[in-house]
Amino acid sequence: MSSENVVSEARLAQIAQWETLDEVIQGMNAMTDDPLYPAGTNMVICRGNPAAKLMVVGEAPGPQENKQGKPFVGPSGKLLDQILESVELDSEEDVFITNSVFRMPPGEGGRSVRKPTSAEIEYYKPYLLRIIELVNPKIMLLTGGVSMQSILNETKLGITKMRGQWHEVEGRWVMPIFHPAYLLRNPARTPGSPKALMWQDIQEVKRKYDELIGT
Repeated sequence: MSSENVVSEARLAQIAQWETLDEVIQGMNAMTDDPLYPAGTNMVICRGNPAAKLMVVGEAPGPQENKQGKPFVGPSGKLLDQILESVELDSEEDVFITNSVFRMPPGEGGRSVRKPTSAEIEYYKPYLLRIIELVNPKIMLLTGGVSMQSILNETKLGITKMRGQWHEVEGRWVMPIFHPAYLLRNPARTPGSPKALMWQDIQEVKRKYDELIGT
């Protein structure tokens, strides 16, 4: 990893001193030295309720998210809202949504966006971890492989093998789930399909939510 993709000790100390989510947001919006800043994209940090005990961690912003400055506001976001609503969870009241990488990685070969690199995931991780500390959720859903890599340090097992399984991380219940974009590419609802498995997973999430947090 090049030095420009490593958070300095001074910056890590600064991150640790941020005591509120507002301070995190203000500090991150002022950044001009992160690896994706030269792409000219917006910082896309969060939406939803900071007091919620359920957190959804996405991958990186897409074009719609970059434009609006909020995560999960494009087609994937609409599907995520529907998935949550199917078990009576409101994405603005009951959930806090953030990202693993906070700027849109510029696309290559004519594409508008690309998958974040491991170096980019690692760079933004201290910011994500501070957000998690301050919001302090009881349950976290990791959408797709990028967020799974960031939080669980898992790079070998894919999301298909990891989805639907609970992991306890620093006292929090963490479950990887399919990214909504993957579900949009695989719309079948037949038994064993990604959408059918997602329905199973979100029902288990609601069961755990009711157990830990209540209705």
